[in-house]
Amino acid sequence: MADINVDEIIDITDVTCPITFVKTKVALEEMDDGQILQVHLNDGEPVQNVPRSIKEEGHEVLDLRENGDGTYELFIKKVGD
Repeated sequence: MADINVDEIIDITDVTCPITFVKTKVALEEMDDGQILQVHLNDGEPVQNVPRSIKEEGHEVLDLRENGDGTYELFIKKVGD
């Protein structure tokens, strides 16, 4: 996939579930509709739970890329509140 122009980047590799989702949700709440958030997260529970929870909140997951070091980059488009 082509490069995605992101508006904000957060790193949640230093926290555990469910705080991973909470931090992602708070970051999205501070953004405008249509903006893109890039989330740097760990393998395991975060990569399984955060994308699913974000979709349940109504936002759009654009891409999930594996970095090859046990971390991922998740790209989320904020959809209206």
